[in-house]
Amino acid sequence: MDQSLSSGRGNVSVLSCFPPSVGRDVAVALVKPLRAGLGNPDTRSLLRTDRQVKWTMEALCYGLTLPSDGDTVKLCVDVYTDWLMALVSPKESIPPPIGREPNLYTQKILRHLYSLFLSRSDQVSPVYMSLCQQVLCAVQSLARDSAVMSRDTWETLLNFLLCINHAMLATGGVSEQLSHLSMAVLFEVWLLSCARCFPSRSLWQMGRQTLSSCRHQPAVVEQWSRVIAALTSRLLMSTFGPSFPHFKVPDEDTALIPKDMDEHGVPQTWFRFLHLLSNPVDLSRHVVVGSTPSSHEEASRGDSQLPNIFFRAMRGVSTLVDAFLGVTVIIKETTEQLLPNTGLPTRIHFRDRLPSLGICFPPRLLSGVAVTRSPFRERHPSPGISRPRSGSAPPIPMNILSLPIAPASTTSTTSPPPPNKRLKPVNVSKATSKPLASSSPPHLKWSSPPSPYQPPLCSSPRLSPSPLRCNVDSLLHLFGEWLFDAALINIDSGSPTSPGDVTVMSARWAAGRAEACGTLCRIFTTKKTAEDIMPVYLSRFYHVLLQGLLVSEEVCPPVLASILLNSTCLFCCDLRGVNLLLPSFIAAVEKVLLDRELLRFKSFLSPADLRRASILVLLTMLPLHLQFGSVRSEVLSDGRFNGDDVTGSSFLSLKPRLIAVLIGALQTETDTSNTQILLAAMLNLVQDSALLQAAGQSQQDTESQQGGASRPRWTTGTGGPGANRWTRGTAVQSDAAGILWVQSVRLLIQRLTSQWRNDSAVCLSALEVLGGLAKVEVSVEESERRRVVTSVCCYIVFQCSRPPPLHSRDVHSIIVAAFHCLNVLLTQHPAMLDHQECLLEVLEIVELGISGSKSRQEQEVRCKEEKELNPASLRVKEAAEATLSCVMQVSGAFPFLGGLLSEDALIGCNTLSDSSLKKFRYFVVDRSVILAMLEQPQGPEQAPCPSLTVLIRGPSGGHTWNLQLHLQPREERTETQQTLIPEQRGAAQEDAGIRCGFNHQLFPENIDRVASVKADLSIPTLRETVTEEVQQQLERLQAALKRQRQVEARPQVSGRSVVMKTCRPPSPTTNFQTARLLLSHLGLLTPETLKSPCTSGVPAPLVSLDSSLPGFSEDLRRLDQLPSRNCDSAFIFYMRAGQKTAAEILRNVESSCSVQPHFLDFLWSLGRPVEVGRRHGAGFNAKEFPAVLGDSGGGVFNGERFVLMYTDALTELTFVVPSSSHTADLSKSPEKAEPRTGMPSNQQSPFEPNRDSTPQPTSSPAEDLKSFRFELSSVGSESKLLIVWVERFEDIESFPLSELLSGTKTGTPTSVSNVQLIFVHPLKTGLYRIHFHANATSKFGLVVPLVNGSLVSRRSLGFLLRETVINCCHRRRLDSDSAPPSHVSRKHMINDIILRYRSRRSEPAFYAALFQDP
Repeated sequence: MDQSLSSGRGNVSVLSCFPPSVGRDVAVALVKPLRAGLGNPDTRSLLRTDRQVKWTMEALCYGLTLPSDGDTVKLCVDVYTDWLMALVSPKESIPPPIGREPNLYTQKILRHLYSLFLSRSDQVSPVYMSLCQQVLCAVQSLARDSAVMSRDTWETLLNFLLCINHAMLATGGVSEQLSHLSMAVLFEVWLLSCARCFPSRSLWQMGRQTLSSCRHQPAVVEQWSRVIAALTSRLLMSTFGPSFPHFKVPDEDTALIPKDMDEHGVPQTWFRFLHLLSNPVDLSRHVVVGSTPSSHEEASRGDSQLPNIFFRAMRGVSTLVDAFLGVTVIIKETTEQLLPNTGLPTRIHFRDRLPSLGICFPPRLLSGVAVTRSPFRERHPSPGISRPRSGSAPPIPMNILSLPIAPASTTSTTSPPPPNKRLKPVNVSKATSKPLASSSPPHLKWSSPPSPYQPPLCSSPRLSPSPLRCNVDSLLHLFGEWLFDAALINIDSGSPTSPGDVTVMSARWAAGRAEACGTLCRIFTTKKTAEDIMPVYLSRFYHVLLQGLLVSEEVCPPVLASILLNSTCLFCCDLRGVNLLLPSFIAAVEKVLLDRELLRFKSFLSPADLRRASILVLLTMLPLHLQFGSVRSEVLSDGRFNGDDVTGSSFLSLKPRLIAVLIGALQTETDTSNTQILLAAMLNLVQDSALLQAAGQSQQDTESQQGGASRPRWTTGTGGPGANRWTRGTAVQSDAAGILWVQSVRLLIQRLTSQWRNDSAVCLSALEVLGGLAKVEVSVEESERRRVVTSVCCYIVFQCSRPPPLHSRDVHSIIVAAFHCLNVLLTQHPAMLDHQECLLEVLEIVELGISGSKSRQEQEVRCKEEKELNPASLRVKEAAEATLSCVMQVSGAFPFLGGLLSEDALIGCNTLSDSSLKKFRYFVVDRSVILAMLEQPQGPEQAPCPSLTVLIRGPSGGHTWNLQLHLQPREERTETQQTLIPEQRGAAQEDAGIRCGFNHQLFPENIDRVASVKADLSIPTLRETVTEEVQQQLERLQAALKRQRQVEARPQVSGRSVVMKTCRPPSPTTNFQTARLLLSHLGLLTPETLKSPCTSGVPAPLVSLDSSLPGFSEDLRRLDQLPSRNCDSAFIFYMRAGQKTAAEILRNVESSCSVQPHFLDFLWSLGRPVEVGRRHGAGFNAKEFPAVLGDSGGGVFNGERFVLMYTDALTELTFVVPSSSHTADLSKSPEKAEPRTGMPSNQQSPFEPNRDSTPQPTSSPAEDLKSFRFELSSVGSESKLLIVWVERFEDIESFPLSELLSGTKTGTPTSVSNVQLIFVHPLKTGLYRIHFHANATSKFGLVVPLVNGSLVSRRSLGFLLRETVINCCHRRRLDSDSAPPSHVSRKHMINDIILRYRSRRSEPAFYAALFQDP
């Protein structure tokens, strides 16, 4: 290193030995002629020898020390900057000695120019600043354009720049613009030197010392951040290759890196530049940062910029960490723009965590790329109907039943009580709770706007890390020392300060500390699946979190917020010992979620974002206490271990606090998306608690009956992680699940009918959760379930009673969803309909949906025939009709014989043909039900009695009735009914008995006194049906009657005696018109039912069909193939570690050796095996799953022979596991598929609700499934749902979705944007991490109960995943007009059949046909 420059010997002129006037006069007299010759390129220099040049330079050196208000300094600078160009482009104006030895003279000129930058009184004047800029620009041009600079010149140049920056920045007093320029030139020239003449080790050491003494200036950190970010972008490209996500930096920063820098020089330059600033945490240490007078003064000032500079340095480090993780950082706008109606960046779907805190800087600062807004509301846009803030709701959990709940008064200012102490529920009014939520000591209050050392912070979206990222240990080797030190500022120092001083100091450095804590959380949450982290790093990280999550008087809101924002998946990463953080995180989540206002966080963060992060953290903590159960740990009870208390220090001791936080968060939350996530968490918790309780009660019985030998072969032995944790920690109350169920349901229905009723998205999720809770097996009173039905009915009434301007498609979709929720409640618990008030309430709601109003309103009662049909919409009317059909079937008022039997099965034919149809009579009742009547007696031969077999085809499905007319009650009927045969009598004597005269009467004498009823007019009189043809027939009939009367009167006229014969009963009738009898008994054979209404094109209530028309049998067959339940499907894939192609993924399920044992358990929990191509009885029992599976890894259910099917009262769900032997077709729509020859399962009675997690077979599964492509979701081919089991979570980014969709047999490939992906990743704890990927373009896009980031247990995985699939498909139907519900499709098909095959015969012909054989 050139010591003369730094010591000052090289910049002292000989003229300084003379009096100042002498030196000034000499310099002024000498510099003017030299400057005059610079403007003319043809002018030769006056200096020709070395001695002349050296003597002149002594005068110029002295002239640079003169005051800048004169022209002398400017002229000296002009001369020297012109001579510096001798290394670039020699000119005539440059003295020849300089042209011969440009490097030597350039070094000397640089030493002289150093005196210009020394501290002086006028250094803030514009003239001085312009002179410094001129020199810096000349030096910059010299380094860029010169190709002949020697190593000594490069080192002198770098020394010059280091010295002038030290002279200006270490002492202070220069303008911010000049300091930025000087640092920018220094770094650019340094980078050029690294590419052309790599600096020596001493120069790097000198640079580190210089920058360490100047880092208290903002320009140093900002310019260093720019350069290190540009170097990092270049380093990542050369190290990780083009497949690694590109780290985007501004173009002007990218230009700083010379293009000719070789690949070996980039890592060396990057590493040395990284450490030029030394440890940024030294900015907070007065002893270190105050080594110079200006830095000491800056550190001592109360309004020092050091905290802000420290934050910028840590923000630069955070940006580098994100770059190494492969995360694209998006710097957002100000905090005021973190509100609704925001946009969403493109790859935002694969995200498993929330962003850290980021400050809004100018575009040149750090590494900003694009500008966007809050990433949380764009996934789920705000609903069309705004809802008021739930200000009237209590800010603490309600005191429902007796579950312990944490008091709200302890969650605002003090830490919560130990979890082993049972908390008493309290009631706090709104007036008293709000002051408690924001009260704090005076020195803890964070004012708004923030103080100078507290920059405005905002959330920045970061995408999920790249699978090619480096390990956690590697990142911590680079940045760990700085980050750990920054995260523990003023904590480990041990300085004897008062608590108030510590709080003030923490507040000053809070922003930088928060950034460091957030960066550490991001690093550890990106741990790869099979990666190990050094214990020393884990221990230091846990120490950081324990200190940052302290909920006490010294709490630092930015640090707490940063940790929560970046730890949303911390408990999903299989970190060793992470569970010791549970109490701290619970306390932090309580502080955030139970505080309605969050006044201490509003000044630097969006409260909705912070609450969402806290909710996601809570979502991952909820399953832990049930998973580990009675496992004890001293940290769970704050170090107090009680050996006598079973649950005092176990994971179960955390359950009351977790439940209290969940319920309290639901009461205080106002954000739509946050509320939906909380609802999903509630269903997960209740279901898991119920299954754990059921397993605990039956554990001993199961072990004694089955033993170890009867277990499935894939779970014998150790069974992998979490194999024996299904029933761990079952020491819970026997009714705990029921209490939790009641508490959750009461809260949901209370909020649904009050605060949430105007938010369509929240209401939809709440209704789905209520439907899921109805399927949870808990023992509760029937009145609690009826309470749910009542609340849903009240909600429907509220929505239907909205004024017409407020009716919209969203409102009608919610009403349809509410009716669907009613269907689920009734089918799961049909005993509720035995309660008369409940049945009446449901029927009134059905009436409201169909007609638009109730018959019974307050004091007024209107008959149904007097009302005008005015439903809210056609969709609402159809949903109400489906509910009515559901009520009729589950209540027992709609009998059936196990499903629909086709015509060919009844008459013994193999196929349905026109000849077999002739034996049936076909009628349509009420334009919606097709009746096929067979008058032949069925079954064993019995005594002659009217019998009829009716096939009923309606929107809700098909049924078979077999009717017989008996003259005796059912109780008095004998098993073998004998026909009455009169006994034989002898011949009667003609003169026996007494002759009496009597009048023959057709009717009794008192017939006129009996009031007529409507049934008397069921057969019309002749006058009403007289036509010209009929009149002629009547005249002939009257003539015949007249002749008959004359014949009967003749014996009386002649006086001859009449021989009387004995009256004998006729033989029993064996031929009945049973179809006529049934229609008559049902009141359908009336003139009103046979006449079409006035509306044109609308058929009559009773219409006969002409089965002889061509195509009738085919249309009936197509109607039978339409499902009566919602038929949906999902495809299951298994992705092993490191796989990236579709062929590899499809081969995994061929053998059980290629999949994890828990994957087979997962398949078993989804449904029962169903054999394809069989009719009734094709379904296997769930216990036969291992036999069907064989040695397959699940590929046997590829749709070629078997599929997995789950059926309940309303849904038929098919799961297909594609394999390489049976290529999947994921793009063919159900409408384009070939018709199935068998009878589908939807034609049977579906109302046999299955309440087991492993469904039992119903009476008829799916038949003749030729390929699983024909069993796609009924929502259409434009949407698909894929379930992927991934062994490594980081492989999600490389899942070959496009390849799987394009490699199909037929059809157009499905767009990737219309595919919903549910990734399931098993953890070492026995839990499962869920990653949900969907194109959430709809406001109903957040589907429950499995949301992105969920953590679920093995017990409830199958149930929750089925519910998620069902809800996904149901929401698609609500949004799509092209995929109506199944009952609507059947109704439309029935209408088409009526219009096409309606009989056009007259009424007399219709009546005559009833008396004739078909």
